[in-house]
Amino acid sequence: MKDNHMRWLLPGKALRHKWRRTLTIIAALAIGAAIVTAMAAIYFDINEKMSRELRSFGANFYLGGKNEQPFTLTEYRRITAAMPPTLYHASSPYLYTVARSEREPVALVGVDFPALPALVPYWQVQGGWIGVDFDDRNTMLGKTLARQLELNLGDDITLVKDNGERKTFRIKGIIESGDAMDNVMLLNIGVVQAWTDNHDRISYALASLANDNDAVTAYAERLSAENPQLDIHPIRKVSAAEGQILHKIKGLMGLVCIIILLLSSLCVNTSLTAMTHERRREFALQSALGASDRQITAQIVRETLTMTTLAIAIGLILGLILASVTVAIPAVGTILSIALIAAPAAALAPLVRSSRAFLIGCPLLGAFLGIAGLAIAVPARLSAGGTIALLCAACVLASRVPQWWAGASRTRRARAGKQ
Repeated sequence: MKDNHMRWLLPGKALRHKWRRTLTIIAALAIGAAIVTAMAAIYFDINEKMSRELRSFGANFYLGGKNEQPFTLTEYRRITAAMPPTLYHASSPYLYTVARSEREPVALVGVDFPALPALVPYWQVQGGWIGVDFDDRNTMLGKTLARQLELNLGDDITLVKDNGERKTFRIKGIIESGDAMDNVMLLNIGVVQAWTDNHDRISYALASLANDNDAVTAYAERLSAENPQLDIHPIRKVSAAEGQILHKIKGLMGLVCIIILLLSSLCVNTSLTAMTHERRREFALQSALGASDRQITAQIVRETLTMTTLAIAIGLILGLILASVTVAIPAVGTILSIALIAAPAAALAPLVRSSRAFLIGCPLLGAFLGIAGLAIAVPARLSAGGTIALLCAACVLASRVPQWWAGASRTRRARAGKQ
């Protein structure tokens, strides 16, 4: 019993004796474990987070009549009301027609205004959105149409029917969408239906759905089977782009984990080699006192297990805390935030001797890497995230060069001494 106690007491004393080297190894392992733990926790949440953020791409789901069959507002409301809350983000019906203004004919589009900010968040709006679906006094004009009619915010535009009926609307907003919507006049769909006497008919509808694991395609197939009279399909350009981005981000997270594990392993291997070399006299003395090679090896293994266990425990706790914090950060920024925290810590751990210098140096180095990445990416028109990530990796690799070089030099000297 006493022998077993001494077996684990000796490694503790040896590690305390070489406390700087021990802290370096524990820090490297803990940082690696923390990042891998955080990445693993975020990995299982990344689909939902990215699906929410990618809604800025706009609508990715189309509903309309098949073979020019009518599509009604009643059908649209029935289908959208039954959409799963986990998928549904926003939707709007669209009704297209042509109306005559006092100057010239205009393309008129009826929409559900309250849904548009979530459905088309990329639109640039001068003025403001129409916020209610019963507003029959205000309109929004596309930028091109407004310029063509020489109208500005706050001006009035009057529509005229063939029977002489007239209705005037105040321009509340001017939109710039970058597509055909720049050439239309937008009104609440109820107003357009009343103006055209189409009280239930709509042209089509667009929806924005969460595309977790290509859920949009599967849901479209199910709805098409339930409603064979309708044309229901995902908008491939948007949904495919979302899927590609999700796969790339997951691949990048896996690559970061592998790099961190490799760097941590290299750091630990170098430090253990140096520690063993520095203690060669201690091991020679133990051997002279009767310790066998097997006992000395077992002592080194116990020391390594002690450091590894402590580092993994610290890393798991820090990783879960880091994952909890990054849940509040947008998913695209999650990887960069981890990189800008982990890279300075991993780079400075083997170089800085005092904890005060370490705590001051990490945020400064992180800020420098972020600014440097932007300074390179913006003029060169590169991906800012990718450039910053590469700089972080290069920083960590560069910090290991002196240690690797010193370890190799010691090994060469030791071999030369034996000869």
